[in-house]
Amino acid sequence: MSNEQLNPFAIAQSQLDTAADILGLDDSTRQLLREPMREFVVTIPVKMDDGSTKVFKGYRVQYNNSRGPTKGGLRWHPDENIDTVRALAAWMTWKTAIVDIPLGGGKGGVTCNPKELSETEKERLARGYIRAVGKILGVTQDVPAPDVYTTPQIMAWMMDEYETLRGEAHPGVITGKPIGIGGSQGRGDATARGGVYTVREAFKALNIDASKATCAIQGFGNAGQHAAKISKELLGMKTVAASDSKGGVYNKNGLDVDALVEHKLKTGSVVGFSGADSISNEDLLELDTTVIFPAALENVITGSNAKNIKANIVCELANGPSTPDADDILYDNGVFVIPDFLANAGGVTVSYFEQVQNTYNYYWTLEQIHEQLDRKMTHAFKGTYEVSKSKSINMRKAAYVISVDRVAKACKLRGWV
Repeated sequence: MSNEQLNPFAIAQSQLDTAADILGLDDSTRQLLREPMREFVVTIPVKMDDGSTKVFKGYRVQYNNSRGPTKGGLRWHPDENIDTVRALAAWMTWKTAIVDIPLGGGKGGVTCNPKELSETEKERLARGYIRAVGKILGVTQDVPAPDVYTTPQIMAWMMDEYETLRGEAHPGVITGKPIGIGGSQGRGDATARGGVYTVREAFKALNIDASKATCAIQGFGNAGQHAAKISKELLGMKTVAASDSKGGVYNKNGLDVDALVEHKLKTGSVVGFSGADSISNEDLLELDTTVIFPAALENVITGSNAKNIKANIVCELANGPSTPDADDILYDNGVFVIPDFLANAGGVTVSYFEQVQNTYNYYWTLEQIHEQLDRKMTHAFKGTYEVSKSKSINMRKAAYVISVDRVAKACKLRGWV
């Protein structure tokens, strides 16, 4: 499988092409949807604590705004590049469409290693990014949010810099903010909670007893930690393995999730957690569990290891964890995949709720957020599952068919194609 395509944007385009074939899309619409509307690459000089100046590269891609202003996270990662950002912006376009919220897809990033930056350096980088791209952001244009290695505090600095530049309050320009300055209840665990809601619906569809179910979590960051807690709280599911970039831990009888989260927050890794055996990221994916949550980065399930996946369900909390080659193998082997832009759409859905609350300056209770999120995720899952069954296609293709159709129709209604 050495010739397998692992460029994330090429994968995103290939997935779109498959949906376009199923829908019978005309060539001009297909060409429009295969490429971002606009993209920006910026240079950000940052004064470091030692007095030197380091130059960072930043990105913002606005993929498609036919259904509303573009929306999408900001990643700070050493391997960030324009193709990753393009792919994530495309997936955001389909993600906002699958849960049917009036937004388009965008994404941003900075190539950096935040683990090597002090808090003051992070603040200067956050503000520098907004100075570089602020002119193209706004509640009616493009709204960033947190993603890999960006936090509510980083979002707060960015919102403050934007408001300073504009000289007026614009809390809705950034979502995922701290609650004290316009953030929403329920945003912190929204990605994981939305994913667990889809797992609950998958259990119903597949007649799986949730109380006997086990899960393994690859990527024990924000989404992974919340997935472990919420799957136990809502479904009674047992987490038997968890991993991060440094390694993994496994106990077939179940891990003490609260203690594991505490250990991770204290030490920076799950490695060394007492009462558990070591396991590699690769072996974790191949455990015989009911559910696997890939919650880290792209391309962890490929044509090479897909045949070894034994889980009943793969719930993709990360973006792009499975390649197209892997998808076909998993489907043929009867593994039920809840695709990324459906499984992890809880984050953008509650970000949308945050924008709504910011706009009319009235804030909802946590119970209201959970109720509205459950309604959106359940409706999206059921619609996708029905298309999957009626067309005899896997869940990813079904989700694409629904999303691409909605975006294509919006483009046609606008007269773009």
